[in-house]
Amino acid sequence: MFLDIGPLRHNTAFRRLFASQFISGLGTMVSYVAVPWQLYQLTHSNAQVGLLGLVQLLPVVICGLLGGAVADRVDRKRLLIGSEALMAMCLAGLLANALVAAPSVLAIYALVAVLQGASGFHRPALEALTQKLARPEEFAAVAALSSVRGTVGMVAGPALAGLLLARWGAVGAYLFDFCTFLAALFFIYRIPPVAMEPTDAPGERPHLLADLAEGLRFAWARPELMGTYVVDIVAMAFAFPVALFPAMAAADGRTESVGWLLSAMSVGALAIGVFSGWTGKVTRHGRAVVIAAAVWAVGIVALGFAPSLALGLLCLAVAGAADMVSGVFRGTIWNQTIPNTLRGRLAGIEMISYLTGPLIGNARAGFMADAWGVSASVWVGGAICLVCVVLTGFALPRFWAYRSTHEQGKEAVAA
Repeated sequence: MFLDIGPLRHNTAFRRLFASQFISGLGTMVSYVAVPWQLYQLTHSNAQVGLLGLVQLLPVVICGLLGGAVADRVDRKRLLIGSEALMAMCLAGLLANALVAAPSVLAIYALVAVLQGASGFHRPALEALTQKLARPEEFAAVAALSSVRGTVGMVAGPALAGLLLARWGAVGAYLFDFCTFLAALFFIYRIPPVAMEPTDAPGERPHLLADLAEGLRFAWARPELMGTYVVDIVAMAFAFPVALFPAMAAADGRTESVGWLLSAMSVGALAIGVFSGWTGKVTRHGRAVVIAAAVWAVGIVALGFAPSLALGLLCLAVAGAADMVSGVFRGTIWNQTIPNTLRGRLAGIEMISYLTGPLIGNARAGFMADAWGVSASVWVGGAICLVCVVLTGFALPRFWAYRSTHEQGKEAVAA
């Protein structure tokens, strides 16, 4: 019933990797709140906050694909260190910009774009290294632990961001995030070297673009993978309201509210994560992803009609819980169906799927809010999301019917 922490108890290398990403993830969520908050303070425009998503979209697509291919050719630990170091430099730039008398909006856009590009190499390296450090029977537990790790950061990070922004503004938030990157680098450095697969040897590989094409062909040929990507993209592209949180907080009259709004989704997700032991008993993973995404959509529709901040927070908690369920089963499907020799490339594609949706969603929400109002932007997007998620289940029947490969193996043995 409860979260399985076996991989943390028995695997020192995984424990250090987990600690590094727990710390840096906390700082990242602080900046995740601080950047749109600072932009809204400088511009008072939902559209300009939403524009952040479009600015990050191209780096996500290009660097996600390239980063995935590179992660399957080089030492994943070194790539992770290099990515974290570049991201720390971007935070130093955001901090320096925040310290000047008149911070530059263009500088914020540029630094965030570079930061997003660095994450395109960071995430595939992290996913490939994580899979390498865990045993196959631990994949469900590792997926749940990784989701809980991120969720704890998404609960504590925004709440902490609200306090830092209220007390020290963007300067305090960026300084905190910069320090967390330094701490993360310390833990990653202490992970022992991990041997690459024989087929990972650079001298035996074709051109980088051929590697990339191989990963794309692998994903395209598997409906169970394509379904996870499509559901996540449509769910977030139409029903991701984060760009509107600064405006909601301004309407509430409290700076801290921007942190509460983002934390609310993560509180619901954390509740699911702590009691995630049941996920290991679920075999219909494709079905679980679709149903969870539909519940997410319903939660966002309800947010659009919430008459008070308290009820809005409750709606976000329900949506966050559903997103956590979807994330656990998407992660499990990925680890069960993707060989480690392709894990970096497919992690890059995964990153594109779960980041392009929120980036497009923030832009959609911001522009629609300026045109129709915040409430309409939220509930209309949630309604469209619900329809698209249900249609995806019908359009990809093999994804809807996907079952755990471990369960399929047991049935084959029994037969």
